[in-house]
Amino acid sequence: MSSPMQDMEPQFGSEDRSSFNFGEKKDVWRGGGADRAEPSCCLSVSKINYTVSESVGPWWDLNSYRKRWTRQILNDVSFHIDSGQIMGILGNSGSGKTTLLDAISGRIGNTGTLLGEVFINGRKVKREQYQDCFSYVLQSDNLLSYLTVEETLTYTAQLALRKHSAKAITKKVSAVMAELSLTHVAHSVIGGRVFPGISGGERRRVSIASQLLQDPKVILLDEPTTGLDSMTANQIVMLLAELARRNRIVIVTIHQPRSELFRIFSRIAIMSRGELVFCGQPEEMVAFFSKCGYECPEYCNPFDIYVDFTSVDTHNSEREAATFNRMHEITSSYRKSAIYEGMQQKMQQSLQRADKPDIPFKSKESPSGAAKLEVLVRRTARNLSRDRMGVLMRLSQNLIYGLFVAFFVIDLDDDVSKGAIQDRIGIIYQCIGASPYTGMLNAVALFPALRAISDQESQDGLYSKWQMFLAYIVHILPFSVLSVFIFSSFLYWTVGMYPDSMRFLCFSAVVMVPHIIGELLTVVLLGVVQDPNMVNTGVALLNIAGILVGSGFLRSTQQMPTLFQWLSYLTFQKYSCELLIVTEFHQLEFTCNNFTLLPGGCLITNGNQVIEEGYPGALSRYTQDFLLLYSFLPALLLLGIISFKIRDRLVRH
Repeated sequence: MSSPMQDMEPQFGSEDRSSFNFGEKKDVWRGGGADRAEPSCCLSVSKINYTVSESVGPWWDLNSYRKRWTRQILNDVSFHIDSGQIMGILGNSGSGKTTLLDAISGRIGNTGTLLGEVFINGRKVKREQYQDCFSYVLQSDNLLSYLTVEETLTYTAQLALRKHSAKAITKKVSAVMAELSLTHVAHSVIGGRVFPGISGGERRRVSIASQLLQDPKVILLDEPTTGLDSMTANQIVMLLAELARRNRIVIVTIHQPRSELFRIFSRIAIMSRGELVFCGQPEEMVAFFSKCGYECPEYCNPFDIYVDFTSVDTHNSEREAATFNRMHEITSSYRKSAIYEGMQQKMQQSLQRADKPDIPFKSKESPSGAAKLEVLVRRTARNLSRDRMGVLMRLSQNLIYGLFVAFFVIDLDDDVSKGAIQDRIGIIYQCIGASPYTGMLNAVALFPALRAISDQESQDGLYSKWQMFLAYIVHILPFSVLSVFIFSSFLYWTVGMYPDSMRFLCFSAVVMVPHIIGELLTVVLLGVVQDPNMVNTGVALLNIAGILVGSGFLRSTQQMPTLFQWLSYLTFQKYSCELLIVTEFHQLEFTCNNFTLLPGGCLITNGNQVIEEGYPGALSRYTQDFLLLYSFLPALLLLGIISFKIRDRLVRH
């Protein structure tokens, strides 16, 4: 697909493509031309070390599990970069590239020991300030599929910028889209797996644009070319170089870049086994490796060659030892080189400046918590409401289930000998037992995508994870109410339950709670459990346990052991079943046309007998049961907030 970024591609002659004349450079891509003034911002990273302590054996082997061993992830990493420059960090998998960006951006928690210092403009940045200084674009694009590009950026701006008017936010979004060549797809939806949208390169630019809304001076990008074809990856890197020229610092981890990008980077860093093997300008790298005896063969990609020279081969112990020694020899040569000394001098000069500029923090004009919640509700509602199939299934899935129930019990009879009591209890059992599952299916299908976005945006400082949780709950309530009302309207009157409008409303109000609880409980568990399949299993088991202990259908509560009787008070099934039994059976008269089929004749002629036999005192507890049933909703809301605060700790750590 054609892209405006193709116009930015530098034209290489045939000689450049064949022999890679690395000594020539184009300062226009470095931001280092003569027309530039002294850099307005500089970043110094000094002696970053990160170690983690891990268990030796699996959890079931207690002796080995208690033993710990320390692993060095980052080892004495230092570098310096000025405004207008773009630095590419290369290295094989496991070299520490992403961990380095996490350490700089403040996204490493307390699972390990992080040492070292970060300076901006010669001023030390406190650990808690990292998030406010750096914008971080993750490797994966977590975007809402049904929003347009303009809507995506507008909602992000509304979450980040408080003092800007609607007109100012529109102007800001338009400027960012123009800067990243997204204007032509402003009204195109992001798209996803189910339906097409913008291209992969455009999605990546939307992720970058979201970070630019807060005017960061330092932008970190983790593998921004992953999953893109070589041409689109080329365009993304050149776009980032153009962003760096506009008085920004751009640091990129990159995997297998094309050779044409060699001169695009202002600085190139190579990492291996957590160490910075080299960091300098491209032509310095060529001269350095040649001096070390590792020349780049003609017609070969220098990125691939130099990463191979510095990688550790773990195929066998002998090869690992040899390549490990080679890597350390190159690292030692770099630490003794004039390139390293020059970097240290620049760092010292920035630290010793008398007139140090202030630290350029990102725009931190975020709105109040209520305003953020309002934006999140609007964004969630707009995104999910455009999923026509999702909305249709949400509204109809209970009704579809109701069709199956009505098929088996199409016309309730008042004759006890024909199963009048058993059929009614069966319908109540199905209403209470199945409603939580439909709510669970909704949450598992819709919420994980929102959870991934909240993980990223909360780390960007836009809002807290529990606010996304509340926004989702506020959004689903109207759908849940309407879905259950459609279900109960069809089932209640079709099968012929007690013909009273007030009882029908009570029936609907009771059935609604298990449905909402099922979705709420699923979302709460998704706050601390990453795998939706495990959450499915957990909610299903909890629902089954609640029915066994609390419903009284399998065994009367009075006949259960005392422990289970106490546990039944903690289940919503106890209160919902009592309420539906009373709603249906109170003052309901039965007939008995074939009493000889029943042992002892027709012993039950009135619904009140059913209530007193199975749920003694339920008539007097009707209002109390309603209050206790609905108290589960605020309790789960509170539990959800706690759950997502725990998730906030888990994601950061």
